[in-house]
Amino acid sequence: MISQEQVVNAQKKWGAGVVKIGSLKENRPECEAFANDFLDSLYSFQTGPVLFKPTKCAKEQFRPTKVEALSYFIAGQNRASLEDKGFAINPWTNVRFENSDIILEENRAIAMGNYFFTDLNGNEAKVEYTFGYKIVEGELKIDLHHSSFPYDPAPTA
Repeated sequence: MISQEQVVNAQKKWGAGVVKIGSLKENRPECEAFANDFLDSLYSFQTGPVLFKPTKCAKEQFRPTKVEALSYFIAGQNRASLEDKGFAINPWTNVRFENSDIILEENRAIAMGNYFFTDLNGNEAKVEYTFGYKIVEGELKIDLHHSSFPYDPAPTA
């Protein structure tokens, strides 16, 4: 049975990884190497499809491959989508999760809630997420990542 502690630890590793990617922004080769390792260690691209819907994308909403996910996180000259700006190289100084709830099963877990990204000026961006995890070789790996800004109704005239 997957434990809540395993999910929370996976979330902490994910947040720390995003912060680390941004800290390497000025050293592109090291940033690329770390981001590749980040995706390999936290996502299950090597075992099958990953349902990945990042926050800041409109034209190419879904990124089911590692190459597309890497493009979203760090962009660069070889980015897979022209709309990618390198979300993780913002940079962020902190990422914290607030889980609304977590569903735990033997080989699968799903967490939903808000996560908050702190920029260099101390401003927090609130984003809604759903992450699905599965066990791959004894480790939790993300195979579902949906992220979006909170609903903001248009003002009525």
